[in-house]
Amino acid sequence: MLDHLIRRATVVDGTGAPPFVADVGIEDGRIAVVGTTAVPGGRVNRRARTEEDATGLVLAPGFVDPHTHYDAQLFWDPYATPSMSHGVTTVVGGNCGFTLAPLHPGRPADADYTRRMMSKVEGMSLTALEEGAPWTWSSFGEYLDALDGRIAVNAGFMVGHCALRRHVMGPAAVGGRPDAQQSKQLLTLLHEAMDAGAWGLSTTQSTTHTDGDGRPVASRHALPEELLALSRAVGEHEGTQIEAIVTGCLDRFADEEIDLLVGMTAAAGRPLNWNVLTIDAAVPERVPRQLAAAARARAAGGRIVALTMPILTPMNMSLGTFCALNLIPGWGETLALPVPRRIARLREASVRAELLRCAHSEEAGVFRRLTDFGRYVIGDTYAKENEGLTGRVVRDIAAERGTDPFSCLVDICAADELRTVLWPMPTDNDPASWELRRRTWEHEDVLLGGSDAGAHLDRMCGAPYTTRFLGDCLRGRKLVPLERAVRMLTDDPARLFGLRGRGRIARGWHADLVLFDPDRIDAGPATLVHDLPGDGPRLDAPARGVVSVRVNGVETVRHDVTTGAVPGVVLRSGRDTETVGTTH
Repeated sequence: MLDHLIRRATVVDGTGAPPFVADVGIEDGRIAVVGTTAVPGGRVNRRARTEEDATGLVLAPGFVDPHTHYDAQLFWDPYATPSMSHGVTTVVGGNCGFTLAPLHPGRPADADYTRRMMSKVEGMSLTALEEGAPWTWSSFGEYLDALDGRIAVNAGFMVGHCALRRHVMGPAAVGGRPDAQQSKQLLTLLHEAMDAGAWGLSTTQSTTHTDGDGRPVASRHALPEELLALSRAVGEHEGTQIEAIVTGCLDRFADEEIDLLVGMTAAAGRPLNWNVLTIDAAVPERVPRQLAAAARARAAGGRIVALTMPILTPMNMSLGTFCALNLIPGWGETLALPVPRRIARLREASVRAELLRCAHSEEAGVFRRLTDFGRYVIGDTYAKENEGLTGRVVRDIAAERGTDPFSCLVDICAADELRTVLWPMPTDNDPASWELRRRTWEHEDVLLGGSDAGAHLDRMCGAPYTTRFLGDCLRGRKLVPLERAVRMLTDDPARLFGLRGRGRIARGWHADLVLFDPDRIDAGPATLVHDLPGDGPRLDAPARGVVSVRVNGVETVRHDVTTGAVPGVVLRSGRDTETVGTTH
């Protein structure tokens, strides 16, 4: 007897094939039968414990998010909120060189260092990190064991270069280089992590990544020979990958960065992915420059895959807390001052002039897209003099007040003691940029994804990219047909990571499934909620039109409400992933 039978669904199977109407039966966590109703005798006649009529609804494989930071959140939120509600059934964590394991058992202070680093570099609540995770592990395998059997989504994890260095070198990992013995220990530790199921190595060389003390994170001190040695170790294990971030990911790669990424993927004989390719028609040279790395890698026997988001993810800003504005060269010192001194400095005309000069300089790079302050929308306000400003554009307020937009913005924020929420309007929402995205998505080394879900919790909410993209494809810009859009969210990332039996609707494959209404599929607006351990804030966005989500055959979401089931699996390299070569 089947466990569940979905009748008369419009199946979009993940392969890119045209949709077809079918009955789909589930048994023991897998797809037991797919009966095409258009064929005489194709209906499924087997009995099932439960069944539902899915007439007019689309049944797709569960979505795979290739870049998240759910490493900590899964301990207090096994449902990977809000990703799972938006149809995501598999998440990839441990990215950007940052993981919670391994931790040296003889140095309890390392856990505190890791928490403060994750709070600073990935925008996680320090209180939530302290109170919401058990921190009982030492090895990477023990970390995976701590999650096993308690999560609702499937989750696989890279092992972070920063954690490896900290374990081997202690505090000297920041600023130091390993000696010969420590270099061997790094490799041994990486091998042990992959033996336990780590998907491979993640690392960062980006100048934007600093620890809780404001110092460059540990992996930024690694020389190329260290990274190449670790990459070769990755290639000795089945079903592994590399994920790497360099400064040029934000805008344009430097020649030496391309050389490093190409050397790493070639040394490993494994794909290397990076996050995130920003597409803007106003900067037409960016995409060719970034994808030149992929061409160089293929010529050298490697493969470099760029992740890119198919939506524009709103990101709020604030002059009161750390955000992307702090990363503009010349801004960090002022925005790091205590709030009263920061307000005083910001009110000085000469300081504002210098900040604007830095913001509009070439050195600002990709952050220049955030520096048209007249295009900011005012979000939450707190002071009486700011009543009525929420939802208004700074340019219009400045015109009414007879001042320049940046001074106007500073005055508003200063009245709120810098608590004002600011929403920059995107500069790349024009038809030319969307057409450039459509063309870029056709590249063999470009993959949709890069939500950063689980990180920057009160600043951005990238998790709903799946439902927003599908809604756009069905009722909006319609840049790609439904069957291709589904493949880009399911089979394409599953094949990149070598997921065994996931990413398609096919007999014998795992029953990770999303049932949705094509007339309603979308995401609601992001709103701030306070549900982290310690009542910390995060942005959340509801799913619209998602009828059901199943993970390994068990329903985890019904009409945007979690069921409480935790059927997810910690996916381990080799067992749950197969080796993906560098040819495609």
